[in-house]
Amino acid sequence: MDIVIVKAKLVEQTWSIPLLLSLLVLFLNLFLNFIKRSKLKLPPSPPKLPIIGNLHQIGTLPHRSFRTLSTKYGPLMLLHIGHTPTLVVSSAELAEEMVRNHDIVFSNRPITTAVKILLYGCKDFGFAPYNEYWRQARKICVLHLLSLKRVQSFQFVREEEVLTLINNIRGRCLDASPINMTEMLLGTSHNLISRCVIGLKGDEEGGSGARFGEVTRRFMHQISEFNVGDMFPSFGWLDVLSGFIGRLKETAKEMDEFLDKVIEEHKALKSYDEKDFVHILLQLQSDGMLGTELTRDHFKAILADMFVAGTESVATATEWTMAELMRHPNIMKKAQDEVRKVVGKKPKIDAEDIHRMDYLKCIIKETLRLHPPAPLMSPRQTSTSVKLEDYHIPPKTTVFVNVWAIQRDPGLWEMPDVFYPERFENVEFDYKDPKSFQFIPFGIGRRTCPGVSFGLIAVEYVIANLLYWFDWKLPPHISAQNLDITEAFGLGVCMKFPLCLLAMPYRP
Repeated sequence: MDIVIVKAKLVEQTWSIPLLLSLLVLFLNLFLNFIKRSKLKLPPSPPKLPIIGNLHQIGTLPHRSFRTLSTKYGPLMLLHIGHTPTLVVSSAELAEEMVRNHDIVFSNRPITTAVKILLYGCKDFGFAPYNEYWRQARKICVLHLLSLKRVQSFQFVREEEVLTLINNIRGRCLDASPINMTEMLLGTSHNLISRCVIGLKGDEEGGSGARFGEVTRRFMHQISEFNVGDMFPSFGWLDVLSGFIGRLKETAKEMDEFLDKVIEEHKALKSYDEKDFVHILLQLQSDGMLGTELTRDHFKAILADMFVAGTESVATATEWTMAELMRHPNIMKKAQDEVRKVVGKKPKIDAEDIHRMDYLKCIIKETLRLHPPAPLMSPRQTSTSVKLEDYHIPPKTTVFVNVWAIQRDPGLWEMPDVFYPERFENVEFDYKDPKSFQFIPFGIGRRTCPGVSFGLIAVEYVIANLLYWFDWKLPPHISAQNLDITEAFGLGVCMKFPLCLLAMPYRP
């Protein structure tokens, strides 16, 4: 019996020695990693609270909160938003260093729960990881869907949708009541995108387009909605209990069914003469130019991307332009004089007319400077650790470039908060490949918005028509000085309250 006990103890000791050694090695590794991390030079950080980190320091307008914090902690600042390390870049020099020296490291996207569910597990190109598929998808979009030549081919759609807008405004002029321009511009933008992408208007009474319009509006709202699990992974179950996950899945299912139906209807035509994006993609697929890796889910995710990226950005940029013109009547008059001189007494404005409206282009640039479509740029995520301005940036850090702060930097801009379009006269800025990173409304590097031409041409054409065909006034109880331009944060930053204006028809 004693012999058995002794043997058992020897066996127990034999097993415990390696276990103890393993635990010791693990402890030493953890200790050494802790020492190593403590020696790394991280960017300055505001004091944080347990669990929530710096979340309590971020208000309803993050771009403004970040700028306030950066004035104290510097243009490179590390925050902890819940469990997510978050880098905020607030200077043109640092934005340039990111792109020039480390663009690949900063080319991933943080993936949210909403994005995974709504965009087929990130099979789109806007949120897809930086890899070979992303490069292929972007190439397809840039060359075949959003090239300048392709955008120009949709001029007939712009003309028809803007004519509808002008006629709707004319109809509202009869009762001399304020017109909700926010609503009208969003409807025009949505119809324009819908027709270019799937060949359907988004507001057709009782038709497929009307149903799709409702689904896409819900889609765009939900993709930017806050959910607990992204900030606090351990509490992701709260999103299930609140019904958020269920709502996402319902929207994804409706969007998927509708896009399937649209694709089948387009395929049934058996003739792809490049009328809209679905036709173009089907033609590319028929010609074997999409490869075998692109499944139907990839196809649908790319189409959904177009709605997310295009609809609200065009509408918001147009709305902010009109708001700033109403706040500055002298600039409005100068712009209308130019537009009406260029167009003369022609029955409609054509694309060539827009090219001659130099002051109008300055106005739109100034609007994009003060009110960029994405004031924090679409977030990035580091794929590996990297050094930026001698600071260590850990892998999987979410990165925001505060475009709004950079474009209002008093060190870069004279009178930075003043709407002054003349600052852009005789000054060229390249939207797609900026040589000066002080003006970057459409992003930077590999992840620059590929729809720049599409968006700009749409905004220019809408504004030119609004200025040509109508004289504009504010409602009697509102003056140029007290027009409320409070911001609201969503996919971008829009006006919190609808822009309501009085329109008087102009007869050339």
